[in-house]
Amino acid sequence: MATTAVTTDALVARLERLPMSRWHVKARVAVGAVTFFDGFDQLMIAYAMPELAHKWHLTSTAGAWVIAAGGIGMLLGSLVGGRLAGRFGRLPVVVGAMVLYSAMSLGMAFSNALALFVVLRFLQGFGLGAEVPVATCYIGEISKAHHRGRFVLMYETIFPIGLLLSSIVSSWVVPHLGYRWLFVVGLLPIVLLPVLLRLPESPRWLASRGRLDAADAALARIERAITASGKPLPPPQPIVTTAEPAPDARFVELFRGAYRRRTLIIGFTWLTTYFVNYGLTSWLPTLYTKAFKMSLSSALHYSIATTLAGVLGCVLVALLIDGLGRRLSIALALLLASALLLLTAGTGTGTAFRMMLWCSGSSLFVFSVTLALYLYSAEVYPTRMRALGVSFGGACGRLGMVLGPLTVGWLLDHGSLRTLFLIFGVVALAGGLIFGAFATETKEKTLEEIAA
Repeated sequence: MATTAVTTDALVARLERLPMSRWHVKARVAVGAVTFFDGFDQLMIAYAMPELAHKWHLTSTAGAWVIAAGGIGMLLGSLVGGRLAGRFGRLPVVVGAMVLYSAMSLGMAFSNALALFVVLRFLQGFGLGAEVPVATCYIGEISKAHHRGRFVLMYETIFPIGLLLSSIVSSWVVPHLGYRWLFVVGLLPIVLLPVLLRLPESPRWLASRGRLDAADAALARIERAITASGKPLPPPQPIVTTAEPAPDARFVELFRGAYRRRTLIIGFTWLTTYFVNYGLTSWLPTLYTKAFKMSLSSALHYSIATTLAGVLGCVLVALLIDGLGRRLSIALALLLASALLLLTAGTGTGTAFRMMLWCSGSSLFVFSVTLALYLYSAEVYPTRMRALGVSFGGACGRLGMVLGPLTVGWLLDHGSLRTLFLIFGVVALAGGLIFGAFATETKEKTLEEIAA
């Protein structure tokens, strides 16, 4: 009878030899739709905010707390989702969180009381925060080392596509039909439920729990789907791994040994990146209408240009990250974003058009980092700790999603645009310097090699 270590080695070797196939594309699209709605939700509240502020007579600071409620829910959801995914599996958490998100989004569409709306937004954020990091773990765990960056990030590009479509849909829906219809769209992920329920659980997670027969059965399902599409399976190449213990990962383990530095770097970079990204995108339409007295329709159209630049940045990083490596791609993008944000503070706040140009340039780089961080965070932990580690990074990002909009809201009432962009530029600079100086490179290594 084979030992656990040998059996785990064999499972990893079989996963690493799988060719790209229609099954991978189906899994990537089905699970990636979760990330799509993360992007859609990020701008949905931003584009609804001018109407919400008018409906409930909100100051900029009060509006910031409405936006932040979702971020607080995502922060807590990230931590809870990671722990549940480590114990019960990736797909059950993705499915359950998706149902919660959709139900709360529909409730927000029909809510007429501010307090109820905020509570529902918090719960919607909780579901979204729980599912997105776990979905990323699943995609990473069915990937092989060669070109893993491109495979995972092409899946993650569904996030900025969600942002772009949210911009386009919102720019028409809000002026013509009202903000409620945006939240009705949040019910759409339910149609993916039958596809998600048919996907096999992550073989890597099953093996890490000591459920080797179940891992073998899940992997066999994937292999059958690939061979049925006409692709032959090459023979597995021997891989030696260290067998992982079955007990649940504990939060304190993220801060022990080699993982301490990885966790601190990941947490800090997530925090700084999302502080800048969400602080800008969640407030851009309001910045244009309040600071430059633009019409709502014009403000939404200006915001589309910034989102489009962000989508371009995400595609570029997906194509380049396997060649440049994670460390250089993320650090350089944050430093370039910082330079553009500091230029905005110095020269770009005089007109709406000039601010749109500089913001679009910085978004090209910041959006790319938000995608790359999901990839990198899912690479630097062993399987039994992966969901917890990615979720911790996601929680730090959600903290940035809370602090960024609150900072913008307070400065709109008490400060200036120049101060706002100066703060964003300095925060992005700090994130780029820390990541560039201390991050570990992971390109072209198996997940087991990196974790060793």
